[in-house]
Amino acid sequence: MTWVKVCGMRTEQDVAVAVEAGADAVGFVNVLGSPRFVSIPEAASLADGVPVDAVLLTQDEDPNTVLEILETSSLTAVQPYGARREAVAQAALQAGHKVYFPVRAASGLDLTTLPGVPLIDTPSSTQFGGTGRVFDWTMVADLTDRFVLAGGLGPDNVRAAIAVASPWGVDASSGLERASGVKDHGMVADFITKAKMI
Repeated sequence: MTWVKVCGMRTEQDVAVAVEAGADAVGFVNVLGSPRFVSIPEAASLADGVPVDAVLLTQDEDPNTVLEILETSSLTAVQPYGARREAVAQAALQAGHKVYFPVRAASGLDLTTLPGVPLIDTPSSTQFGGTGRVFDWTMVADLTDRFVLAGGLGPDNVRAAIAVASPWGVDASSGLERASGVKDHGMVADFITKAKMI
């Protein structure tokens, strides 16, 4: 059964709907400028008591700061972006935390050199991630290592994406919104149900 993460959680109801529908992880975006931005205190509060992985998305954050956040809150994993992403990932792994490591989709990826679980997303020259755009899934169809597929996924295409790319997991955010940064709870539940069918 496919592992499923729903990212861009901003309210308690967002989290509750995703968990109730069977999500394996929820993500909190602490990246300034994102329509899904939540502060560290907000992310920690939303993650409190959540029975699934609570993933903090960071950008250009200091590794020691990230470790302190993970060790003093209910956040259980990190998805690091920016110049310090490898240092953050290594520090988190060494401290026993989970890492979902973003990488841009390309043919011939070598996932064995990456820290944590690779999260393959649509390439962009202007954004680290969260483009909301689909890439050619056949580029990663031959991968045999565990990875999470992201990039423009939603209820309408997740089953096709899984059938083509055979990922260990899937991740969606903007494809589950009725407005920028506002989750459509029906779409969230539908996405999880359809992803779990394969």
